[in-house]
Amino acid sequence: MRRVNKKLAVLLVAIMIAALAVTGCQKAADTDKSAGQPDVIKVGVYEPLTGTNAAGGQMTLEGIKLAHQLYPEVLGKKVELVVVDNKSEKQEAANAVARLVDHDKVNVIIGSYGSSVSMAGGPVAQDAKVPVIGCSPTNPAVTLGNEYYFRVCFIDPFQGTVMSNYASQTLKAKTAVIIQDVQQDYSVGLSNYFEKAFKATNGNAAILAKLNYNTGDKDFSAQLTEAKAKNPDVIFAPGNFLECGLMVAKAREIGIKAPMLGGDTWEAQEFLDQVKDFKDIYFSTHFTAEQPVTEESTTFLNEFKKAYPNKEVNAFAALGYDAYKLALDAITRANSADSVKIRDTLAQTKDFQGATGIITLDENRDATKTAIIKKVLDGKFVYEGKVDPK
Repeated sequence: MRRVNKKLAVLLVAIMIAALAVTGCQKAADTDKSAGQPDVIKVGVYEPLTGTNAAGGQMTLEGIKLAHQLYPEVLGKKVELVVVDNKSEKQEAANAVARLVDHDKVNVIIGSYGSSVSMAGGPVAQDAKVPVIGCSPTNPAVTLGNEYYFRVCFIDPFQGTVMSNYASQTLKAKTAVIIQDVQQDYSVGLSNYFEKAFKATNGNAAILAKLNYNTGDKDFSAQLTEAKAKNPDVIFAPGNFLECGLMVAKAREIGIKAPMLGGDTWEAQEFLDQVKDFKDIYFSTHFTAEQPVTEESTTFLNEFKKAYPNKEVNAFAALGYDAYKLALDAITRANSADSVKIRDTLAQTKDFQGATGIITLDENRDATKTAIIKKVLDGKFVYEGKVDPK
């Protein structure tokens, strides 16, 4: 009896080993198959959800999430959003991109609000050969020399020229004072492009002063007192919405009547809350609800109001929406989730219909598109006009 049981035991062990071997082979085959054809395509997002630029990052993320809600699949596969907070800091931005490519294995990345953090994250993505689509980083250096960085927004040379032309042609300004945040690549770059264009139109003496401050400053009395003494026709002050809101409000309080001009970062509720009681405040931006430019603009507007009934439609949500849609469009055109193939397809983008306009990416992977001018009127941001690229 013992001999029979021993033989039976040996037979059972042999059967079990064979079964495990077959199962192991099958699992390996399944793993190989899923590695080549993943059931989920991952879109990474690194935006400032905390820190000085949190409001901009939150608005952008709302647009991305809205687009994901409307378009949750591509190539017949589920799209998974992987969101990481870059905390409005350069090192955190680099860390966020590293996490997305190394840990989360994303196929494409969206981000970021803020040129400085985008420039910090860009090289990490380039080394990993994972393409990034910027929503609103407007400094030319974001994409310069980085074959893996793209963007759906216009860039500062265009934006600076737009605001200079608006000051000279519409406001009839002949002189200007510039007030810039020397810690922000965005502010310094945009100030330089405005200065160049304004001098080209009005002469080298047209810029009466170029004054500096630092991120986080709350007292602008010294800069504004000097600006007031120069008596300029306009003041151009691109920078973060928090500091600029305080600055513009203070300028009006001390009796500066000259129009105050800024860039696209001014389009934030936090800025409006500071300046809503004042007038002659103008800035360039990427989108306006008053003038839908494509069928996708109307779709975005209608769906945004449904998803966020208590919030104002804004340019950064529209740019986030466009960046997500462009990512899926590139994946579809590539017919692949391979990051390098997505990059190559993005580089060929032409006449893409977005909520913010028709987007064609040039040789530097920058969008050529229309700029919008808005102003503060009766406590709201109001459409003032538009400028098409030449």
